[in-house]
Amino acid sequence: MRFVSAPSAPSASPTTSEPVAPSAAAASPSPSASPSAKAKQTPSVKPSASTKPPVAAPPRTRSPVTAPGPGGSIKGTGSDAVALTFDDGPDPKSTNDLLDLLKEQGVKATFCVVGSRVKTHPEVVRRIAAEGHTLCNHSWQHLQDLSERDNGYLMWDLQSTNDAIRAAVPGARIDYFRAPYGNFTPRLVEFAARFTMKPIYWDVDDECWKSSTYGVGPAMTNHMTTIVQRDTRPGSIILSHENLKPHTVATYRSLLPWLKSHFRLVALP
Repeated sequence: MRFVSAPSAPSASPTTSEPVAPSAAAASPSPSASPSAKAKQTPSVKPSASTKPPVAAPPRTRSPVTAPGPGGSIKGTGSDAVALTFDDGPDPKSTNDLLDLLKEQGVKATFCVVGSRVKTHPEVVRRIAAEGHTLCNHSWQHLQDLSERDNGYLMWDLQSTNDAIRAAVPGARIDYFRAPYGNFTPRLVEFAARFTMKPIYWDVDDECWKSSTYGVGPAMTNHMTTIVQRDTRPGSIILSHENLKPHTVATYRSLLPWLKSHFRLVALP
């Protein structure tokens, strides 16, 4: 959901090779954290790379996720299963590496893809679908203020993203929509419903986007692992990102076995 040192996102005034938007909209590349989480981030000295990995402990006994997310979005799976969701791809390197890992571990996940990147890397989206993972619309270019755009732009954005996904995977099911930065409003939820897409939020944010604080090495892996082991409960939807984030793949290489030993992992149905 966030752009961190990502290639320049297409502007909302498309070139002749992209769908034509009804109104101009400049992309706002930035880390794909929710505004509230982003606001809390403060620069700090990076922890030592020699920090020891956290000790894997059983998850705390917590009640299943039942409360809704912002704007009436979906915050949990509705069962005891836990869903892994990865935002902002496809990335030709990190997404493929993550797919290799998921295949090795026998785990299915949900990929919330950005339409402009789907257009550039359709082969990665084809692999996501072919290997049984769920596809989710994550908007055309990840605009932070998407919910504030006019009706014409919203219809164009969601439709263009779905069209790009189905150009890569004809007949693909696209049952879910995730707002950039999780900025759901009742109006945006209603627009997703026009495309028969369910609005998905999350219950756990692994904070893989905090590389300015934790770097991309062992300290980041320890931070992400601590959050996921501490906060995941039955019914959780875990938010992560793989676009331009090889440290996500590195972290889940050790975290996936722990998750599998404590929870039933599923792709959103």
